[in-house]
Amino acid sequence: MRSFLDAKTMARALRAEFESRGIALTHSEVLELVARQFGCTGWNEMAAKIAGEGESGPLPAPPTVSFGRTAPIMRIFDEERAAEFYQGFLGFSRDWEHRFGDNFPLYAQVSRAGLVLHLSGHHGDATPGSTVFVTMTGIRAFHAELSARKYRHNKPGLEEAPWGLTLEVVDPFGNRIRFCEPPVA
Repeated sequence: MRSFLDAKTMARALRAEFESRGIALTHSEVLELVARQFGCTGWNEMAAKIAGEGESGPLPAPPTVSFGRTAPIMRIFDEERAAEFYQGFLGFSRDWEHRFGDNFPLYAQVSRAGLVLHLSGHHGDATPGSTVFVTMTGIRAFHAELSARKYRHNKPGLEEAPWGLTLEVVDPFGNRIRFCEPPVA
């Protein structure tokens, strides 16, 4: 299993894969993509992390199994409505977007406070009407923020459940995001 120490090797493989699909990216652009996948703001931060890990002597063996950040894919059918909901209502930032060519569907990443979602207009990428469960802190403040936006298509409320305080929103395409702040133990 590869770790962040293999970032340059991963970037070369990713660039070759893009080239085989007719997508021209510079090595620098691919390094930036790989760095973001490891949660870094860019290649400079990633390079510093790699250099810092190597200076402290022998590196520990990588774990047998390790999972990184999860990014659920949400199927979308209208880019303007998706931007209004995810960016306007929920307050996410658009990190990047991709299209395979002119008149192709959008594939984009949005994020906020550690939560990353992928939005896809591609047929077969995801099932509309799915539910994503997101644990969080500050759910009351988030609820107040959403309520203040007066978004006409969603008026989420807070609900007590055995697993915590929940708030559910439904995007314009039937996808549900169930936010939950677990009870304090």
